[in-house]
Amino acid sequence: MSAQVRGAPGAAVPGQVLLKAVLIFGASVFLAGSVIAAEAPNAGAAPRRDFSSYVPTGRATRIEPSEAPTIDGDLSDPAWAKAQIIDEFYQVDPDEGVPASQRTVARFIYDENTLYVGIYAYDTEPDKIVATVRARDGRLDTDDGVRIFLDPQLTRRNAYYFEMNALGSRVDALLQNNNAYIQTWNTIWSGGAKRQVDGYSVEMAIPFRDLSFDPAKPDWGLEIQRRVRRTGERIRWSSISAASYYADVSREGVLTGIVGASQGLGLDVQTYAKFGFKREWPGRNRDTPKFSMSGNAYYKVTPALTGTLTVNPDFSDAPLDIRQVNTTRFVLFQPETRDFFLQDAATFEFGGRSFLRADDISRDNGRAFFSRNIGLSQGRAVDITTGGKLSGQFGDLGIGALTVLTDGTGLTAERQVLSVARITKPIFSESKLGVVFTNGDPTGRSKNSVAGADFQYFNSNFLPGQVLSADVFFERSFSNTVGDDDTFGLVLNLPNEPWRVDAHFKQVGANYFPALGFVNRTGIRAYDGNITHRARNVGRWRFVDFLTTWNVVTGLDNRMQSRENIFEVAVATRFTDEFHFRVVNSFEDVPDIFDIANTVPVPIGRYSWTNLGLYVATSDARPYGARLDVTCCSFYNGDYLRVDLQLDFRLNALFQIIPKYTYTYVSLPTGEVTIHLASTDFVVNFTPDMQLFTQIQYDNISANFTGSVRYRWEYEPGNELFASIGQSALIPGLLPRYTFIPQISQAVLRLGHTFRF
Repeated sequence: MSAQVRGAPGAAVPGQVLLKAVLIFGASVFLAGSVIAAEAPNAGAAPRRDFSSYVPTGRATRIEPSEAPTIDGDLSDPAWAKAQIIDEFYQVDPDEGVPASQRTVARFIYDENTLYVGIYAYDTEPDKIVATVRARDGRLDTDDGVRIFLDPQLTRRNAYYFEMNALGSRVDALLQNNNAYIQTWNTIWSGGAKRQVDGYSVEMAIPFRDLSFDPAKPDWGLEIQRRVRRTGERIRWSSISAASYYADVSREGVLTGIVGASQGLGLDVQTYAKFGFKREWPGRNRDTPKFSMSGNAYYKVTPALTGTLTVNPDFSDAPLDIRQVNTTRFVLFQPETRDFFLQDAATFEFGGRSFLRADDISRDNGRAFFSRNIGLSQGRAVDITTGGKLSGQFGDLGIGALTVLTDGTGLTAERQVLSVARITKPIFSESKLGVVFTNGDPTGRSKNSVAGADFQYFNSNFLPGQVLSADVFFERSFSNTVGDDDTFGLVLNLPNEPWRVDAHFKQVGANYFPALGFVNRTGIRAYDGNITHRARNVGRWRFVDFLTTWNVVTGLDNRMQSRENIFEVAVATRFTDEFHFRVVNSFEDVPDIFDIANTVPVPIGRYSWTNLGLYVATSDARPYGARLDVTCCSFYNGDYLRVDLQLDFRLNALFQIIPKYTYTYVSLPTGEVTIHLASTDFVVNFTPDMQLFTQIQYDNISANFTGSVRYRWEYEPGNELFASIGQSALIPGLLPRYTFIPQISQAVLRLGHTFRF
């Protein structure tokens, strides 16, 4: 049974004591913001250039392979003296368009196999450089750091992302459609960093075989960014606009001069040998120790088009899923975490901002393709035997094609072939047309396919310095069990300042069923979006935001089913601490009884309520941080309190501890429930390439405990030793009265090696 809280008759509901404090705080923030907004709009200097049309250009210098620098962070190698210097950088925050307060010098050289990047980050106060993260793919935005974005196809939409800090920690990622950041993508590259008496310097060595490009095109898209954490200063080489999202490369600069680059044979073969042990505890089946082999082969069909073959793929290094307790009527979305499906994920992206991840549930609803459905059937894991993928560019066409063969399940004896294809073509100067097609049902219970088309319009300068984007999509699902139906939508986005507008519309047919996609609410029309006004550098604040958000869902008969309206005021200090106060008015028309957290029933009826919220986030410039989100005090006309707390302790470069705890209390006439959801990440970073990562999760509703310890050592680029131990259990009750009932114990030892040809 889940723990419950019951108060004495007439007692104050938990959170009511906070109500006055939240109201007082919100009123003071609102008044302060109103007064400040009336002051001068910008205390910084006026821009010195017309940045609405500013596109800087840099040149990469060719060297011989024998001249290649040693990648240790020291830029004294003779080859760097041959490089053209790039040193014109501007602030985008806090003073847009003003020259950067700290000098940055970037250099690009290359030989036939590798692109080398050298960046010297000067600092007038080197003892104040923030450098606390040493993990591979760690959260480097808490530190001072530099990053580059490479867009070899000059798409001005998608790019490769490489980042480093002063400790030599490395992050690589994919940028997709100017708004999505996929950090779980990994490739083979090396880097080094060195602290200097007047700053720090970094070196990167990025093999050309890691990238998809056309050797006949010497001009690549390029962006360079730097972060000075103690002042919250964001510095860029191009896209000099405070409104530009950091992953937006629509107004990137250009790197010229890359000719004669080679990808070798364009063949990479990854092999893995794994020894695994799994035990299901008494009363259940037991597995014996098992040895298995797996592998991936990547071949450049053309320099810009990659074919991939996987055999018996292993996902033992994937992190635990985000623990969630459902308090809604709808299925929750779990993001993809497996490397194989994240490689070139941008190629399969469909619908643009229509499916951009957001806090509300409507954005993910209606996806034509959701890779997490592959290898999962009715909540049960299904082995993938083989799979093939084709991704990249062929001429001016973007191509993504994926086919996998899965084992049968207890529900279907036959194996399943699951496929998806995506093709896009540029149109106008910055826009694209595309189609998508999926086929197959992971359960084998139906014949299912989806076909769709989309148009993603983008204009990075529709007015001087102003960006406009609009996405339109249409999908139709075909099923022999539920019939055929449609989903379509459109988005209008103006990501500018001081006004930012984002408006979405989506209709999901009653019988729309994408077996390889994601849908959790059918037969609806959804309208959502937000309007934000941001004033920067006014009074003592870095910025003051006034934000209104709406999320309305109706049936196909236009009868309202759900509505949520939010008004929010947010301020940030000069040290980048943030405070948000919000008022949320909600409405739900509940057509059938459902249970909150499988415990408290909500009867049929029409409900409306208003909540207050407070969100506080301390600056990441400190070696410790906290994020607190409090919502109070109503839910379905009952009582409600939710407290979400996350702490981050970066004790030094070796240790990091991230505890998280969510407390939710719901009291309705039909019952009460208290939800405790807790997790802790404990990280030990021995070197930037050797990490011990521990995850622990628990919630009292399912009484399920999961723990994972993962060790990874990339002893040289592309070659690694991986080991993990996992435990799941049931823990009914809370301290001090609890019982630990083990369920599954497992251990993995894996050795991986990459052969490059």
